[in-house]
Amino acid sequence: MCMPQSVRKAVIPAAGLGTRFLPITSAVPKPLLPVIDRPLIHYAVAELAAAGIHDIAMVLSPGFEAVAGYFEPNQTLMGALEERGDEERLAQLKAINDMAEITVIEQTEARGLGHAILMARNFIGDEPFAVLLPDDLIWSAAPAIAQLLGVSEEHGGSVLAAKRVAREAIPSLGIIDADPMGNDVHRVRGLIEKPSIEEAPSDLAIIGRYILTPGVFDRIEHGPAGALGEIQVTDAIAAAIGVEPVHACEFEGDHIDAGTPPGLFAANVYEERRRAMAS
Repeated sequence: MCMPQSVRKAVIPAAGLGTRFLPITSAVPKPLLPVIDRPLIHYAVAELAAAGIHDIAMVLSPGFEAVAGYFEPNQTLMGALEERGDEERLAQLKAINDMAEITVIEQTEARGLGHAILMARNFIGDEPFAVLLPDDLIWSAAPAIAQLLGVSEEHGGSVLAAKRVAREAIPSLGIIDADPMGNDVHRVRGLIEKPSIEEAPSDLAIIGRYILTPGVFDRIEHGPAGALGEIQVTDAIAAAIGVEPVHACEFEGDHIDAGTPPGLFAANVYEERRRAMAS
């Protein structure tokens, strides 16, 4: 798929202790937890690469070198495969190595998604960029991030991935107040982070895909922090409403939040069934 030239770079915020997955995350970084035979971070980078975005910054916790290392050549393993004549697995590893150019940015403080994105400011420079959260797995014919790129190319400004959610899920998500424009695109009027069911303006929730303009960095930097010192990107995007176009895209595809043990299990079941049907 051809990528619009206006978006060349992406940020994958992948720091955090992964406490929901203890004790395994005491030894294995959460981005390396598997969905069948590939880690969560693989699916994130593969989606960006399929949309034509190959210049990627990963924001990682200290000690997470193995996350970026997954995409680097393992000469010992590749040498062993070559000796055995295992061309199929060798080609698979080479494809992973060639998928993207990875830049690692270390986040020593857990201060929220906005802070993680702000840390990539020098990497991004003065151009629009994509953000993809690896916990949010999306299976679709066209990469979900590419669907957002299409909306960005048509309307400009920032674009959020969105989907309808059950009422009981609303208090744990960012919820969108928006006017429908057709073709699953909405003009965003407001954003509310984790509202009560009663105060929620809709059942349209933000899912972990964004196209953002470089103006978001100033809005993050100068915006208020939460009670725990966390800096939310939702507030920075909300501050852009009326200043630049902000749209939500109800993407086509199946979504699973793999950021909890039940979600990761569901993702494994889905992927196994998908592969079985494809074979």
